[in-house]
Amino acid sequence: MSASQPPDITNETEDPRTIVYDPADPFWHDTEEDDDDMEYMPAPEDGEDEEDEEDEDEDEELNFHDAAEILGGADIEVEFAEEDEDAEGDGNGTGSANAQRPVYITRDQIMQLLGHAGLGRIFAYDTSSRPGRRRRTVVDDDEDEESEVGTGYDPVGPRRKRGRGKEAFEKVPSDTGRELMDSGTFGSNFRPQDTLKRKKRLAYNIMRRELGLGGDGRQKNANRLLRQDMIPESTADTIIHYNKRCYSGQFSDDGNFFFSCAQDFRVRMYDTSNPYDWKYYKSVVYPYGQWTITDASLSPDNRFLAYSSIRSVVCLSPTDPENESDPNLLDFANLGTQNTRGFHTYFGIWSIRFSGDGREIVAGTNDNSVYVYDIERRQSILRIPGHEDDVNAVCFGDSQSPHILYSGSDDSTLKVWDRRSMGDGREAGVFLGHTEGLTYVDSKGDGRYVLSNAKDQTAKLWDLRKMMSKEKADRVDINAFTTRFEYRSNAYDDSMWRPHPHDCSLVTFRGHKVLKTLIRCHFSPQGSTDSKYVYSGSYDGSVYVWNMDATLAGKIDVLKATRNSRPRDPNMFAETYDFYGRHGGSWMTCVRDASWHPNAPVIAATSWNGWGTSQGTCTVHTWNDGMEDDEAEPVVGRRVNARLEHDERLQRSVDRPTMFYDDWMDED
Repeated sequence: MSASQPPDITNETEDPRTIVYDPADPFWHDTEEDDDDMEYMPAPEDGEDEEDEEDEDEDEELNFHDAAEILGGADIEVEFAEEDEDAEGDGNGTGSANAQRPVYITRDQIMQLLGHAGLGRIFAYDTSSRPGRRRRTVVDDDEDEESEVGTGYDPVGPRRKRGRGKEAFEKVPSDTGRELMDSGTFGSNFRPQDTLKRKKRLAYNIMRRELGLGGDGRQKNANRLLRQDMIPESTADTIIHYNKRCYSGQFSDDGNFFFSCAQDFRVRMYDTSNPYDWKYYKSVVYPYGQWTITDASLSPDNRFLAYSSIRSVVCLSPTDPENESDPNLLDFANLGTQNTRGFHTYFGIWSIRFSGDGREIVAGTNDNSVYVYDIERRQSILRIPGHEDDVNAVCFGDSQSPHILYSGSDDSTLKVWDRRSMGDGREAGVFLGHTEGLTYVDSKGDGRYVLSNAKDQTAKLWDLRKMMSKEKADRVDINAFTTRFEYRSNAYDDSMWRPHPHDCSLVTFRGHKVLKTLIRCHFSPQGSTDSKYVYSGSYDGSVYVWNMDATLAGKIDVLKATRNSRPRDPNMFAETYDFYGRHGGSWMTCVRDASWHPNAPVIAATSWNGWGTSQGTCTVHTWNDGMEDDEAEPVVGRRVNARLEHDERLQRSVDRPTMFYDDWMDED
């Protein structure tokens, strides 16, 4: 009987330290809390001086924890006594029956077994052929402990310590990130111009600009510094309510257009040429979609919108409000070849992006592949089956060339593809460093820097020049560094996190929660922020904004801005809780996507929102110099439906949110 099928351990024993087997976890665990940072320490050899009883207990705990790791991939057999006619009974005629009784193993018995010196060498093994297992090497004290690419974790000596949990988190502020900030690549820096050492507030910089102090270079630098300080506030100018969850929303490159994708299979488009006064534009529908609209992308000329669902077909619709024709259906499964088996290939699409010239669309799919679709030829011209799991995110390296592609996958890798040198289907390089699956990838657009979000609760910045070659990456067992964390139904335990030994990222950003859904991150735009920040949505209902050195520059609290902003459905099942203990019937917010306007200090956040996150919102947040409200019209915090139509009943729901419920929403 193997470790994957253990004996049925019942409650017949009252020993609280009995090993408990969890089918969802392939490792054995102790029912009591234990310190997983402990490493393997051999028991004393015969003849060594024994420590006192307290020290012996500590050694036992030490041995046990490391043994759980060593034995994690080994088969454990529990033998049963064979039935023997000659076996002596107990005097009651029960000897034959007891011969088949299982043997239960307690933690104390296992620790006694592990106390023998040299047992670690007996159990030294290689599990490289078994996915999801760590490959571990046991070395003698006098052997070279230099790590090798492809051995999983570094070879571990008897007393060698590995970091784990928050103590192993990356340094903040990041030295590499600070160098990037000082270089001017990500935002401008203050230029000393007098001997006064004072904090330069926004009003001070405006005064210097109005006085015209300094040369042309100093004036341009001052204008860029002004934009950097204008991080939008938590208070929402406008709250757009949807009947279904909102999955994504983005401004166009020129800022004149905004679209949002909801679970009702509609994409709403808005005129945002005045970012402070939006106009409803039109809506388009995905016919026969599955679960939700997963992604959308706007063509560079703003004339067409492509949007996808968990199907192999992408819809392409004109954005002209006068054009009410049905969307064109682009079948990404059409590779221009005849299917000899006579059936159609189906897969779902998680992510799509238009190329810079608007002629192609790249897609990431749940058949572990990247597709490139030629719109004019109406077929996929390239399929790259380059990952071991779903491809959740794709993008082009820059807007000027369609040759460089990025793809992020649930296999925890970020890969770079150069279409000019793919005769053998090989990737140009690999970024390793995330320990769980990637949820989103965003390019800075300069063909050099790329940003990723992942289920290990981190966002990472990468430099194309530091990617790992395919030859080197192929010697790394990527399954050795991931737990396959189930982000949809579990909270992430920071204490179990370990740094990836082959991490080649520049900066790691933390604080947000990447749970429940594929939450997205982005570079801040050049025009409105001088490319100063990176930002991400979060399951806790906020938009996190970081400096490049991983320090938190700002936080937009969408949960606070939207709480109780619509009436409650009394028929909604309320006796549910999420894994943080929040009541499912209370107002909850998960910010799945956010978009920073390219020219104005405005962020639009698209969220799962409402009582138990059962509906959705798009909230518009602007910079207001720290003011909670103002006297302008329309008033801050106004509530509208998907067509931006005002409803007085929403305002009355502030004081008594559960007083009434009506199907008041316009379904377009």
